[in-house]
Amino acid sequence: MEWSEAVKRITEILSESKIGVLSTSHNNEPNARYMWFYNDGLTLYAKTNDASPKYDELKDNPKAHILLGFHDSPNHAFVEFYGAVERVDDQGTIDWLWEEADQKFFDSKENPHLKALKITPSAIKIMNDDEFEDVKLTL
Repeated sequence: MEWSEAVKRITEILSESKIGVLSTSHNNEPNARYMWFYNDGLTLYAKTNDASPKYDELKDNPKAHILLGFHDSPNHAFVEFYGAVERVDDQGTIDWLWEEADQKFFDSKENPHLKALKITPSAIKIMNDDEFEDVKLTL
């Protein structure tokens, strides 16, 4: 399997799939929650509130696992996304997310509690795709 073909397929899944599960760990306890994700290439972004428990969890342990995909399609392809989460308060990133994302949960992009999460992958595995079965990119 060519690297570029795998990257293209992963990018397709990331672009098609917006709702996924973000899993973190705090005090050796797993914690998972559904979130909306937006991608720029292989990098994922999500909105969050700086008062949410996950915001503090990610400060203590920035490692995360994300499941994204599994559409109602013949093979239910999805990705397992392993990465490091950076808490971002850059207004340019928040503006981009505001335009790309649903505008629920916050009254405006200037809300002081609106923050972005940037998830940089360390590995991405394609699942349930006959053409890309057991393909894992380590980045």
